[in-house]
Amino acid sequence: MADLSDFYDLDSTLGDDEIMIRDTVSRFVENEFTPIVAEHFEAGTFPMELVPTIADMGLLGMHLDGYGCAGASASAYGIACRELESGDSGLRSFVSVQGSLCMFPIWKYGSEEQKQQWLPRMASGEIIGCFGLTEPDHGSDPSSMTTRAVKVGNKWVLNGAKRWITNAGIAQLAIVWANTAEGFRGFLVPTDSPGFEARKIENKLSLRASITGEFYMTDVEVPESMRLPDAMSIGAPLSCLSEARYGIAYGAVGVARSCYRAALEYQLDRPQFGKPLASFQINQIKFADMLTQMTNANLQATRLGQLKEANTLRPFHISMAKRHNCRVAIDAARTARAMMGANGVSTEYSPMRHANNMESVMTYEGTEEIHGLILGQEITGIPSFK
Repeated sequence: MADLSDFYDLDSTLGDDEIMIRDTVSRFVENEFTPIVAEHFEAGTFPMELVPTIADMGLLGMHLDGYGCAGASASAYGIACRELESGDSGLRSFVSVQGSLCMFPIWKYGSEEQKQQWLPRMASGEIIGCFGLTEPDHGSDPSSMTTRAVKVGNKWVLNGAKRWITNAGIAQLAIVWANTAEGFRGFLVPTDSPGFEARKIENKLSLRASITGEFYMTDVEVPESMRLPDAMSIGAPLSCLSEARYGIAYGAVGVARSCYRAALEYQLDRPQFGKPLASFQINQIKFADMLTQMTNANLQATRLGQLKEANTLRPFHISMAKRHNCRVAIDAARTARAMMGANGVSTEYSPMRHANNMESVMTYEGTEEIHGLILGQEITGIPSFK
């Protein structure tokens, strides 16, 4: 039976390089990641042994030019995120945090010396980064953060805490955002600096195949050369979030596709009352609804890629797709799990793991409500944040 998950054949618009990236990442996920993801999800670990392979595929900072990065197209980056997240949101998170949240600010706002020093080693996976914006008491309102950096001679002294930080605890470099007397600034902070302490967050029920943590800075000193010279306002970290949200919009399509395929395969193979579950009218309607919403999400993601390549992509475009596609993904995961009955709660199947993960993905990089308010401001011209 033909696979109809790309119902409008949108992948036919991809170029040769994008198809190669799609197929390479898809094979990696199927052959190397999928067989071990359930084990890591249950253990609450990330398969660090796969990082060299991920780097060898050119996925770390793949949408950046130069400094050992692949310089792939925006669509290629999105397609890679789609294939990675079809395996698990933790896998896509690792790649997008490294590339969009850690390498991108150095590439865009860093000095030439900083780019030369850090980007090649981050592209190779030698250096893992984490992005320190969210704080214990400040998530959706980053401008109110309490982390402070004080200039003392030719160095900066940082104090504060960051929480819900992907890769905290395994990162060698933290991108830290802090308030200063001159305004909002970004800093490159080696995690082995005196006064820097990272802790893993335990007992998560979501994104378990991803390392999430918090870190604390007590009089951490970095030289002026470790400040991102062109990051001069809160717009700098928000631009990084836009890069990551873009990848999430594509990744959510991968989640929906994984759940759709899992439920379809299960229902075609499982007989009840003398015929396959997939033959019942109510289940065929559910498949039709899942496929329709997944196709809508894929259309939005594809259009984002086109807008990004044309340099006409705006943050509110990304907000619509991130908000919509995450909702499609979690709905598909919940529907697919229900269509598998009791067996659907097992880690043998992907939908419930995806559903748990999407609870986090719908929250980080801006909640569903925050993105709704971004759209509301664009619609009405009236900001509701103030």
